Amino acid sequence: MRLHSILHRALLRLYPASFRAEYGDELSRIFAQRRRDASGVFDLLWLWPLEVADVVGNAAAVHWDLLRQDVRYGLRALRRAPGFALSVVLVVGIGVGATTSAFTIADHVLVRPLPFHEPDRLVKLWESPPGYSQMELSPPNYLDWKERARSFEGMAAYSPFSTNLVGQGEPRRLEGVVTSSELLEVLGVSPALGRSFAPEDDDVGAARTVILGFALWQDAFGGDAGVVGRTVLLDGEPHTVLGVMPRGFRFPSREVEYWSALRLDGDTSENASDRDNNWFNVVARLAPGVSLEAAREEMQAIAAQLEREHPVENASTGANVVALQDEVSAQSRLLLLVLAAAAACVLLLACTNLAGVLLARALQRRSELAVRAALGGGRERLVRQLLTESLMLAGAGGAVGVAIAGWAIPSLHRLVPQALPVAELPAIDARVLGLAALVTIATGLGFGVLPAVRAARGSVQGALRDGSRGGVGGRRERLRAALVAFQVGASVALLMTSGLLLRALVRVQSTDPGFETERIVGLRTWLPSPKYDATASRVQFYDRVIEEVRALPGVVEAGYVSFLPMVMGGGIWPVTIEGRPVDAEAPERAALRFATTGYFDAIGIPLLLGRGPQPSDGAESPRAAVVSESFARRYWPDADPIGRRFDLAFQERTVVGVVGDVRTRGLERVAEPQVYLPPAQVPDGGLPFYAPKDLVVRASTDPMALVPAIREIVRAVDPEQPVSDIRPLEDLLAENTAPRRLQASVLGAFAAIALLLATLGLHGLLSLAVSQRRQEIGVRVALGARRADVLAMVAREGALLVLTGMVLGVAGGLVAGRSMRALLAGVATADAAALASSIAIALVISLAGSLLPALRATRVDAAVTIREGS
Repeated sequence: MRLHSILHRALLRLYPASFRAEYGDELSRIFAQRRRDASGVFDLLWLWPLEVADVVGNAAAVHWDLLRQDVRYGLRALRRAPGFALSVVLVVGIGVGATTSAFTIADHVLVRPLPFHEPDRLVKLWESPPGYSQMELSPPNYLDWKERARSFEGMAAYSPFSTNLVGQGEPRRLEGVVTSSELLEVLGVSPALGRSFAPEDDDVGAARTVILGFALWQDAFGGDAGVVGRTVLLDGEPHTVLGVMPRGFRFPSREVEYWSALRLDGDTSENASDRDNNWFNVVARLAPGVSLEAAREEMQAIAAQLEREHPVENASTGANVVALQDEVSAQSRLLLLVLAAAAACVLLLACTNLAGVLLARALQRRSELAVRAALGGGRERLVRQLLTESLMLAGAGGAVGVAIAGWAIPSLHRLVPQALPVAELPAIDARVLGLAALVTIATGLGFGVLPAVRAARGSVQGALRDGSRGGVGGRRERLRAALVAFQVGASVALLMTSGLLLRALVRVQSTDPGFETERIVGLRTWLPSPKYDATASRVQFYDRVIEEVRALPGVVEAGYVSFLPMVMGGGIWPVTIEGRPVDAEAPERAALRFATTGYFDAIGIPLLLGRGPQPSDGAESPRAAVVSESFARRYWPDADPIGRRFDLAFQERTVVGVVGDVRTRGLERVAEPQVYLPPAQVPDGGLPFYAPKDLVVRASTDPMALVPAIREIVRAVDPEQPVSDIRPLEDLLAENTAPRRLQASVLGAFAAIALLLATLGLHGLLSLAVSQRRQEIGVRVALGARRADVLAMVAREGALLVLTGMVLGVAGGLVAGRSMRALLAGVATADAAALASSIAIALVISLAGSLLPALRATRVDAAVTIREGS
């Protein structure tokens, strides 16, 4: 019997404590009577299921009834204090919105699996030649790796490739990929229409084939299912459409519109056996049970074998295997983690602010709660009521936070790396809503419990006779004071980190790119093969377009180049310098571009020595080269470089000029030495990828106004040639620093929010202190205290909190700065300007939060307050 009684009392704990206190003994007596009336084993066994069902059902009903009462009472209480309710909802909304948006982006890029079959088994393979941690593979090395490796279930090569689509309305430039037939099988995806590539599509002489992206299929072909099997013209060559990929498929980047079969023949035949021509990206799928480390060890062993077999071409060339999910750059990864940490800091600030506000609210309602307790409301009932109100406010704030996240996420699209094969931005889906709900509930419960318990604690008599004594220094307010000091410290830390990022942005933007951008526009006219395989036909196109563009009113100069600076940072080739021994451990390399006459003047690259490309640099002339200043300084530091010879891209070249260095890899990376060659001196069909394609036009007025006329010129020269990638060079430079501007602005916004929350917390704390100390202040004034003394007293309390928070904030900011050193572009983590400005801003804004309470204290009427206290 005693065991049954103990178990039943444990079961009764499903009821609220107030219900148990009133009806628990009676329910226990009823159960004891039923236990005594039970006859036989069957009745005894049946008694417990009936009792459990009865208690669970009734407990749920009681809890629901109490919840309805608490909600109704809470709504009435909040309607009586709309300012309090609105402030809490906004604070929670800011915290939930910042956290949801930042963590959603970080999850989208770093955590969420890639949209492929078993994405954790997908890897990227890279060569690692001297001086580079990773580089694309050369075709023969790829074929050898594929033949010898046993760690992979499949391996595929691909390379970005643009093409001209004609015959489907206006000619258009498409961004695509040439790939070996295994790519889609390795990724574990299939076309939504038609079929994938087959091995025979890679054969030399096979018909050219293409698979369309969903967006291209919709846009250019109207979503016609009959497109499968149709012939389309890409670069003037007929391609058979094999299929259409599903909506949302993106590989290797979001820009890709089509995939065509890779064949090592035709214009790529000279590349098939060149181990120095690195242009293959390689993706592979790990075999079942093979770890990433095991695959890496095998590939390093294969690379060592190939180095022994090809000691010149593969000298000191290793192999690297990286998980496809980890292809995010270290800087992008660190940036997302910093923003996620900043968002978590904002959420914590919002929660501490919420806890302080709820605590102040509960203290103001101590008399009300004491009356309810005197009328029979137990501590559990009061805590439950306060928690219900807290959750109601948190729920409303969570809804506001989801709206804020929905507005903020699209503005963070630049934080998603372009090369990652995922959607540009995550949708507000169940994962996002689940995260917001979790944060909201945790906020409401975690930071509503302490104020609720504290408010319900203490004697009824003490609460009813509690006067207005106490202040910031009293035991009652020490917790709120600590919360405010923490808020100030966190805001200072965020200000310091955002200041460091801003300083880094200024340093990057002040870096000389090596070219000019004002009133210069770039346009792309990528000439297709085989139509323009003949070098003479290409040169004729360049000459006609440049001549007619120069004749346009407002044009200062025009010229063609292989790639605009920062658009393509690679193009690296081995260099052999006449009279200089080859170092196999550190071979000489340079970036290759072809440039026409007028290019250097058009883009503002200074000519330092000699001359630039000339019309006389034809096919029969000596092979000329214009080199960058770093090229000349590296190889002939104490001699005149003009007339010097070197080998590059299969031919010997003679230096005819020296130009300034250009940061082709962006403002934050040092570029390799550069070499510019005349386009007329390349053999027919040779190096088609490097053929000039970007037209640079310098104007005396707005260059964008010239674009329609330039389009007409290109159309007149070749009606099938599209014009694409139109952009002012100012935009090109701005795009290079856009991620930094975004990271500085987002972190700055978080810092501003944190500072606002800290100011509100300080204001609320001091306002409460002034309200509670009205009688004390009144007595001080009656005894002769001046208003300046009262003002100083309140301001001193605020200043103490602010200074305490600043000490904590500076320490936290220094730690945070060291952890994000990779983002600072050389700015010291203890940068004096960032530190001083952060402290100054926090000091001014935070002390502003104490101004109104201090002024309110000076207006206390001594006679009135003394009468109220008597």
